[in-house]
Amino acid sequence: MSGTTRTSADLDPRRRRTLFRAWHRGMREMDLLMGRFADAEIGALSEDDLTAFEALIELPDRDLLGWLTGEAATPSNYDTPVFRRLKAFHRHDSPIHS
Repeated sequence: MSGTTRTSADLDPRRRRTLFRAWHRGMREMDLLMGRFADAEIGALSEDDLTAFEALIELPDRDLLGWLTGEAATPSNYDTPVFRRLKAFHRHDSPIHS
């Protein structure tokens, strides 16, 4: 079970493949971070943004997780608008259960 809540029926093959890969990274934590973002944003990403997201998918889970959580500094070549969008997508400034 992937966890995805989005159908890929309306997506082109490249976006389908990227959505699948976002949900099948290896670490469940990264599946959730990348997959949920992909569910919400895959249809709206420009071709350039999609390329940048695919580059993030290629990164080792531990590196990307450290950058997303702020445990490690994000290298400038990966601190892209798509990375910042991904990071902001998972940011919570207040308790989840209020």
